[in-house]
Amino acid sequence: MEDKRRCFSLSQNKFLQHWCVLFLSSLAILPLTQSFNYGKALSKSLLYFESQRSGRLPYNQRVTWRHHSGLTDGLEQGVDLVGGYYDAGDNVKFGLPMAFTITMLSWGVMEYGDEISSAGEYTHALEAIKWGTDYFIKAHTHPNVLWVEVGDGDTDHYCWQRPEDMTTSRQAYKVDEKNPGSEVAGETAAAMAAASIVFRKTNPHYSYLLLQHAEQLFEFGDKFRGKYDESVRVVKGYYPSVSGFKDELLWAALWLYKATDKEDYLRYALEKANEFGGITWAITEFSWDVKFPALQIIASMLLTEENHREMGFKLVFEQYRSKAEYYLCACLNKNNGSNVNRTPAGLLYIRQWNNMQYVTNAAFLLTVYSDYLRASNQRLRCDRGKVGPEEVLLFARSQADYILGANPMGMSYLVGYGSRYPQRMHHRGASIESYKENKGFIGCTQGYDYWYPRNDPNPNVVVGALVGGPDQMDRFSDDRKNFMQTEACTYNTASLVGVLAKLHGVEEEDGYLNTPLLASS
Repeated sequence: MEDKRRCFSLSQNKFLQHWCVLFLSSLAILPLTQSFNYGKALSKSLLYFESQRSGRLPYNQRVTWRHHSGLTDGLEQGVDLVGGYYDAGDNVKFGLPMAFTITMLSWGVMEYGDEISSAGEYTHALEAIKWGTDYFIKAHTHPNVLWVEVGDGDTDHYCWQRPEDMTTSRQAYKVDEKNPGSEVAGETAAAMAAASIVFRKTNPHYSYLLLQHAEQLFEFGDKFRGKYDESVRVVKGYYPSVSGFKDELLWAALWLYKATDKEDYLRYALEKANEFGGITWAITEFSWDVKFPALQIIASMLLTEENHREMGFKLVFEQYRSKAEYYLCACLNKNNGSNVNRTPAGLLYIRQWNNMQYVTNAAFLLTVYSDYLRASNQRLRCDRGKVGPEEVLLFARSQADYILGANPMGMSYLVGYGSRYPQRMHHRGASIESYKENKGFIGCTQGYDYWYPRNDPNPNVVVGALVGGPDQMDRFSDDRKNFMQTEACTYNTASLVGVLAKLHGVEEEDGYLNTPLLASS
């Protein structure tokens, strides 16, 4: 691995770095492939969500360094908002990224439930989803009222405290008819609709309850349209809505169609496709904020179904497909125009802060679409030629392998996986002695004065957390203060779960992933 690092220190030219790596590989100084245990990585990924739990922890809690927290959330407003997830390394509960996390976890279980079961993780996956949806049920107190945040980033970031010791504001914020929030209403509707599909067989009553909430939330978000960060201004510095709410409304409509089979929801997504940007926006980013590529992919995959071809919207379906292909081809570097940037070692690179979220989201969409191509006997149409399902999945695997250690740093960016991973995550609970070891109160400034600046590894390991990852030159600094690279978020790992499940399934079948693959290809 030291030889590979030399490639990146000798020159800042990406082309030269790329060919240096290839040359060393040809001399057998570097392996062309590395073997990873995707099943083990999957198990660790699902364990991560237990580290992020807020509320009263259950008897079967496996992450024992955590304890109960946020037990009075919502009390000041007269509503029970105990539960849910902290989004990252702080102690705020942000509704929009939490909902996106549950949507992606649910989608992963829908697509790869068998593979998750074969890894012995199906129950844990459902528990991770239900911890979120139980909270959403509490937060949806009226058909047109949704509580979307507990705590605020400004006061929270003044303190470095374990969640068990929080002294910061736990004020709760809501959207309603007079203060609309179509993005968060739409995303929560999507999450509950997707989760209702997951629970349909194992818990039909709960599935029906989720679907009722999902339909009400979609109607609320659509009828009372408005940006949620205009109604809940404290969220602007943390999870602002840049793309607006139209993508979330299309996204929610498609998930409700999948959950209910009601044609009205599909017709909504088709009739508003142009007005809401579904068939006009060509995007190279899929995230908690920007849903266009994923909804375009879901819509395009409906095109092959006979009943949809009879609806009279063939052109709209084709336009959805065209935009979906633009995103996928951009990830594969197959567009003549705009493609997603890559690091010298081949990692997709969107932006400096928490880049791994975009990597796992892209890898998931590529993985799902590769299955669709295989099942429908099609190839992806790109400017630079057609791409088969095997090549699409191979590239998705290259991103997962980079995350697990096939990178110039020789580091797994999935905490707790492999022999070398980040030791100093930007995470309040992880960086301070656990409540189990020290039940004494640790104050706001005490955490910043003593625990935050320490150079020692964190006393608690957040197993399964996917940190923000390296910069555009594949460099990574394992420093607690380096939050852009060392902070992890729930939605980073949520999309990775489905990818790892698929790769685990293929690995078990000894399938078509045995093709030699360069990380930088």
